[in-house]
Amino acid sequence: MTNQISGLYSRISSGAHFVLYSFEKPRMSLEKSMLIFSSDIDVGSPELGAINKGLRDNDVNLSLSESQVGRIEEISIPILVETFDSFDVPISLAVRGQLTEVHSKVLDFLLSSKVNHDIGAHGYYHTRFTKITVEEAENELCKISAGMEKYGVMPRTFVFPRNCVAHLDLLEKHNYVCYRGYNDLFKDCMYIEKCGQLFNVHPSICVNQYSSPFFLKKILDISIVKKLPLHVWFHFFNLGQNEKEVQRTARKLFAPVLSYAREKQEQGLLTFETMLSAAQKMEM
Repeated sequence: MTNQISGLYSRISSGAHFVLYSFEKPRMSLEKSMLIFSSDIDVGSPELGAINKGLRDNDVNLSLSESQVGRIEEISIPILVETFDSFDVPISLAVRGQLTEVHSKVLDFLLSSKVNHDIGAHGYYHTRFTKITVEEAENELCKISAGMEKYGVMPRTFVFPRNCVAHLDLLEKHNYVCYRGYNDLFKDCMYIEKCGQLFNVHPSICVNQYSSPFFLKKILDISIVKKLPLHVWFHFFNLGQNEKEVQRTARKLFAPVLSYAREKQEQGLLTFETMLSAAQKMEM
């Protein structure tokens, strides 16, 4: 996607979501609004591209190789997570299980954070769960548990590769608590839905480096007035493809939105949640 097309899409998406949420009838009511951030770590290291010999490139990105995505994520994750840490805001980070096969700077960085981020799972090989058998899905979930255990992590949040939701019964079997459902320009929602024993923490809006902090603040205002959860998500490779671009996104998009949200939180109008903590609150 060219910069012009990405920028145009972002403006259309922001405007459409603002109109949608302004008139949409609430599907739930909370004591106060929740602000949730989540992101997918699709590769995490350029080494995985070499290990997989390019066989999984198209499962991750149609224009970038796994190695390129992994390199971008190694650059961008510390910058963005440090931005969230500076505001003491936790985030759900869904890690591709195969990352545990290599020495991961990303996982080491996340585990050393002063903020208790929600480290979840994003499949093992980043294959679409809608295209794999029960046996294959079971194998992936077992491999995720074994790989994450080496880092002392037991993921309870799941983000499906390509947002292709399937095999929810297996997630229950492996003690997951929540997942992020499918997103769509005109069907994103501000609500949390129980599906069996799992909670679908519906995505509300996807942002990128061209997103407007003005519109995001306005959408947050709607969630505050209606007392709804606002779930903002993104891919790290959509926030910039070099250090300068990512730093600009952190400074121009996330910092002003987090500062604004922190003011609202101090006024008692919202809470910062991860996907997991939001789901756990729904059980209370």
